[in-house]
Amino acid sequence: MNNWIDVTVPVRNGMVHWPGDPAFHIKRLLDQKNGDMCTLSHIELSVHTGTHMDAPLHFLQDAPTIDTMPIEATVGAARVIEIPDRDFVDRDALAGHGPQRGERLLIKTRNSAGCWDTDEFQEDFVYINQSGAEYLAECGVRTVGVDYLSVGGFGKDITETHQAILGAGIWIVEGLDLGAVAAGAYEMICLPLKLVGADGAPARAVLRRSE
Repeated sequence: MNNWIDVTVPVRNGMVHWPGDPAFHIKRLLDQKNGDMCTLSHIELSVHTGTHMDAPLHFLQDAPTIDTMPIEATVGAARVIEIPDRDFVDRDALAGHGPQRGERLLIKTRNSAGCWDTDEFQEDFVYINQSGAEYLAECGVRTVGVDYLSVGGFGKDITETHQAILGAGIWIVEGLDLGAVAAGAYEMICLPLKLVGADGAPARAVLRRSE
């Protein structure tokens, strides 16, 4: 029960990405196998690649950037809730789980059971709709995490959901793989790269079941 569970999506060439965003690409510039002094790689990516965090600037003009995120937003106690058999997470679905003010809330859906098994973008992934986002804002949660590439849907509530959550000062973690995680209480560590002035950043996220 003391083992950390890595809920980060592996970052690699060919991995799924949001349509229109740059695909991730890594290439070797130097390689010891070729007689170079060291091995050195170059990467190209969107800051919203794989498991990542959104800063308020992502959907709010002149808002805080990812380097201003307080460490407490994503380090500490967290709760995983499971909402199965839904096409979207709305106010009613969340109300039954009683989101608490100041908590870090991670939402597991059917996304974790299949969306990460393919490199093809899944347009019908489960998302938080506008009513769900507004409810989270009313509840005053500190952080919300989801198990695919966006809190909002593909062409559905994308702007409304982001603006409602980010506008309430809630930090967003997207692209979690919660397939090996059961609902319950956890310790959480999720830290984005400290990219100055950026609207988001890739992150590494781990969970450990609370005793």
